Amino acid sequence: MFLQVESLRKSYGGVEALQGVDLQLEKGELLCLFGPNGAGKSTLLKILATLLAPTSGTVRAAGFDLEEHPEAYRARLGVVSHQSFLYADLTARENLAFYAALYGMDDPDGRADDLLERVDLAHRADAPVSALSRGMQQRLTIARALVNDPDLLLLDEPFTGLDEHAAARLRDQLRLLHDRDRTVVLVTHNLRRGLESATRLGILSRGRLVYLEDRDRVDPAAFEAEYFRLLEVR
Repeated sequence: MFLQVESLRKSYGGVEALQGVDLQLEKGELLCLFGPNGAGKSTLLKILATLLAPTSGTVRAAGFDLEEHPEAYRARLGVVSHQSFLYADLTARENLAFYAALYGMDDPDGRADDLLERVDLAHRADAPVSALSRGMQQRLTIARALVNDPDLLLLDEPFTGLDEHAAARLRDQLRLLHDRDRTVVLVTHNLRRGLESATRLGILSRGRLVYLEDRDRVDPAAFEAEYFRLLEVR
């Protein structure tokens, strides 16, 4: 098992954002997590990204415990959050080369060029980030998260703010980036886009994982009704 989450809880004062989440993913799976605002999706992703400490419970990825071996865990991690962590005045290539250098890569410029090709931005390599469209910036953010070739990629609402064309381009990029060697956890409100991308589907409601199923076993036409039914039950 590649990713193991056991009895994960997170409390803010007297409010439990996560109430004992258990989750297991094999290497190469792409889990799409759905849920309304306040369900605990971002809290779970922040804990997996080591940006937030759990109140209790454990997280292991690639055999490394988040608390016992945080550096080894982080070395296998890529994160796309609401912040791009891109420098607006630098070009697309300069941003990626900067992060590649931070990871100590022998050829930062070469790594930057490889990633720009991978996210279909080679033609805008010398454009400053401030001159890129929202969709291009999001694809560049994904390239930034891939600099260290992570085993675990976390994406928090990557379709937010994108028009239909940009969202479709991003979906296609996610399909290319997902392979048997990389596990992906994607959080989104967009049911249709999530269904298009995932190999497994999960629903969080009030801090609990109330649904987890293989995408191949799910009828897309019935999933939306099941989603809202589970939220009402909770």
